[in-house]
Amino acid sequence: MDFPSPVNELELAAGLGRVYSLMRVLSYPRDVSMTVASTLGTLERFGPRRLTELAALEAVSQPAMTQIVSRLERDGFAERCSEPTDGRVVLVRITGAGRAELARRREAHAKVLAELLAELSADDRAALAAALPALDRLTALAFAPGRGPLTTGRGGPSGTPAANITRPPEDA
Repeated sequence: MDFPSPVNELELAAGLGRVYSLMRVLSYPRDVSMTVASTLGTLERFGPRRLTELAALEAVSQPAMTQIVSRLERDGFAERCSEPTDGRVVLVRITGAGRAELARRREAHAKVLAELLAELSADDRAALAAALPALDRLTALAFAPGRGPLTTGRGGPSGTPAANITRPPEDA
């Protein structure tokens, strides 16, 4: 694929970092922390997860994730359940109320983003839209088996070896 102008990896990483910062700043409503909202989104995308897996995916300690899950449970957005093949294993899953909360947050987020996008030229909006498939592929690569932050060999934030973490399902 030919690029209109040469872009090195550092420039690309910096640009994607700016997009990440923009999305964090535009995160509305701000009634919960980014980590709580992200955990809810992770449960929606990847299905029920163990606390240790959630902690590793969200880059927080297991005690911090325990507090996050307790808050999600208290608010009715998540619940603990048994693993179907091993009743001793406890999983966390999103509830219908959690899905509704994510939809509410995404709608508010989209409204703010739409206001900014409206100020861009049609060419800029088209360029952003054209980049979406590549961003989807980049995201898929980050969660591909054997790749991404869960397989760096450094282990999870609470010391969980990365090799012991179950990857999100491919079809999520």
